[in-house]
Amino acid sequence: MKYLLIEYPKCSTCKKAKKFLEEHHIDYQDRHIVQDNPTKEELKHWIKESHREIKTFFNTSGNLYKELHLKDKLPLLSDEEKIDLLASDGMLVKRPLLIGENLILSGFKEAEWQKIIK
Repeated sequence: MKYLLIEYPKCSTCKKAKKFLEEHHIDYQDRHIVQDNPTKEELKHWIKESHREIKTFFNTSGNLYKELHLKDKLPLLSDEEKIDLLASDGMLVKRPLLIGENLILSGFKEAEWQKIIK
């Protein structure tokens, strides 16, 4: 099975995720989150399949998130508006994203990612 890794090359967490995949010989396709931002349709699908809240897909530690004061604004937005916002700029999306069959992981937590090698 080949996975889709959506990442920002300068991100240290993304580098750790790539190293993890390579060390475990996990086949993946790399995608730059800014040059090829997830689309609204992709995000809708991934959020639905992950069974997680939309807010967990936001890069809450990112500069853009802070500049836009999204901590205060997100609770006031509809789900559609939140997805539109995520689709507008890859820097708002929590990364890395690892997408596979019946698997959507956001952020890199090694213990969580261990599940894919079993």
